[in-house]
Amino acid sequence: MKLQRLMGVTRKAIEEYDMIQEGDRIAIGISGGKDSLVLLYALNGLKKFYPKNFELVAITVHLGYEDMDFEPVRLLCESMDIPYHLIHTDIARIIVDMNKEESPCSLCSKMRKGALNKLAKSLGCNKIAFGHHRDDVVETMMLSLIYEGRFHSFAPVTYLDRMELTLIRPLLYLKEADAIGFQHKYHLPVVKNNCLVEGHTKRAYVKELLHQIDATSPGVKERMFSAIEKGNLKGWINESEGASISRTGEH
Repeated sequence: MKLQRLMGVTRKAIEEYDMIQEGDRIAIGISGGKDSLVLLYALNGLKKFYPKNFELVAITVHLGYEDMDFEPVRLLCESMDIPYHLIHTDIARIIVDMNKEESPCSLCSKMRKGALNKLAKSLGCNKIAFGHHRDDVVETMMLSLIYEGRFHSFAPVTYLDRMELTLIRPLLYLKEADAIGFQHKYHLPVVKNNCLVEGHTKRAYVKELLHQIDATSPGVKERMFSAIEKGNLKGWINESEGASISRTGEH
C-alpha cells in the first residue's frame, strides 16, 4: 500500500465520522507497533493539505519492559517535525506482581490509557488518535460475543466526559493486511513487544479463529464489519435509517 492510498482510506473515516475539527490538537498513541506508526504516517500526510488545520503530538507509554528501544520512533517523529513524548511507567512490574489477575490485558490497557490521557490533557490536546483498524473492530466484536454474550465493538469516536477528551480511530477502514504491507514498504521502525502474554491472549485466540473462518468462508470479516456498521451500535452510522452519528456524551 502506498502513502496516497493510505491517506485516502484514512480521510474517508475522518470525514464520514467528523473526527477532526479546525484547531484540534491531536495526541497519537504510539505503542511502537505497526498500526500506531501507520497512523502517524497517515495523519502527518493528511495534515499537509487537509482543509481543517490541526496539530499533532506523539505519545508513547513505556510499560517498563526491558530491551524496548523507542529511539528510532523519536527520530521518525523528529523527521516529521512532530513533538514526541515518552512516559516511563512501572505497569509491567505491576502486572507481573499481580500474576493471579485473571485479566492482565484489561488492567494493563486501563493503566496505559490512563497515563496517556493524563499527559495528552496536560499537553493541551483535545483529542487522542488510536491505530485501531478494520480487523480490530471485528475482533473486538467477536470477543464481546464469545466472552460477554453481547453484540458490541468500540465506536469510531468516543467522548470521555471526565477527561474532556475525544478518542478517534482514523484507521477504521484499513485492513490489517494493508497495514502490514505499508510497514514493509516504508520500513517502519517497529518496536518489538516484550509483553509476557503476547500471542497467548483471548484476542490472539479470536484473531486465529477469524483467520480460520475466513480461510474457509472468504469475505466473512468484511461481512462482519458490515454487520457492525448496520447493527444499531452507538456511535456507528446506521445505514438502514440513513444516519446521524451518535457519540456517547459528546456535545
